[in-house]
Amino acid sequence: MENQPIMSQKNGTYGIANPGYAPAAAGGTPAMFAPPAAESHGPSAPPASMFDNMPGYEGTVAGGGGGFLPPPMPAYPVPQPQPGSEQPHWNIPSITEETAREAFILYSSSKCCYSSGPAKDGVITEMEAFNTYRYRLETFNESRSTAWSHEPYSGQPVDAYSQPPAGPWDVPAKAPNFFVDSKQVIRVPYTSSVKSCHSCVGMGRKPCKDCAGAGNKVCWVCNGSGYRHGDDRCHHCSGRGRENCGKCHGQGSKQCDICHGKQQLLVYISVTVKWTNHCDDYVVEQSSGLRVDNLSKVSGKELFRDSQYMVYPVMGFPDIAVVQAAQRLVSEHRSKFSQTSRILQQRQTIELIPVTRVNYSWKGKPHIYFVYGNEFQVNADNYPATCCCSVM
Repeated sequence: MENQPIMSQKNGTYGIANPGYAPAAAGGTPAMFAPPAAESHGPSAPPASMFDNMPGYEGTVAGGGGGFLPPPMPAYPVPQPQPGSEQPHWNIPSITEETAREAFILYSSSKCCYSSGPAKDGVITEMEAFNTYRYRLETFNESRSTAWSHEPYSGQPVDAYSQPPAGPWDVPAKAPNFFVDSKQVIRVPYTSSVKSCHSCVGMGRKPCKDCAGAGNKVCWVCNGSGYRHGDDRCHHCSGRGRENCGKCHGQGSKQCDICHGKQQLLVYISVTVKWTNHCDDYVVEQSSGLRVDNLSKVSGKELFRDSQYMVYPVMGFPDIAVVQAAQRLVSEHRSKFSQTSRILQQRQTIELIPVTRVNYSWKGKPHIYFVYGNEFQVNADNYPATCCCSVM
């Protein structure tokens, strides 16, 4: 590759030759920097030759990007989900007329432009409850990816090749509680080695970009002439025509922001472990007239809950649409998440979201409103007593 520093291996580390730097005394800083050149600032990414070949991590690249690793085949038989031996009683709750009226009055009072007349004085003529079920499937899985990482070397333990590293899926990680998203980045033991910093080529400092390593720049007052008007010497640069660089304070270099001046990096493989809870809902269509999207904001009465390593689709539910949704989602989750991750736990629930359509009359005209959810939320799109007002 063009414009790459020449690298040679010596004593387990890499020394990088770069004509842009003069040799530095032991423990010191570079004596001078080369003239301005784009490559003198060092490569932005570490070269591939900087990383060792680690068994089991041959495809690992710097900064990640390799995607998630498929989990290994289990060494023991995977337990198969079993259908529940007992099916619960599917009780359908209904609200009272008093509850429906109280919810309506609270709703009207929360609207600044709504009169309380229809809510308080309207005559309820009919109440109809609807079976609105929500099936939910959650799949809690673990995925892993690897990447070469580095940090400034300050005497950390170096253990590469002292023994073979554990495989990506064998590195111990502390899992969170089930169904809680989390992430952990773990340094893989026995992969750490010390390399010269690729960014500053092991110098600990880099040429200042503002002055290209010179430590000074053309005076902006006299434009480098040393004079302002005729024979008047420029007072800003004292007639030198150049001024010290304000970014590096005349030093011509700045501390390397990759190795923080340490000149060396600890290079190692890291494993990123992600625990993710994937959730899908299915709401049975109902003919009450209430929009289904209203139901996403409320909770219902939990009728059924099943949590296993892998769940068996719910059986025996009176609404065939729920049974079919359970079969479809369970099959989709297993196919989708078992290829690139390890399923740790699944949970399926069925909620009954109470929806009551209330017919009432006010001033001799019929109207409708809905009471729904455990929170007794109200929807009344055509409230009959509103006024136009503005809040000053």
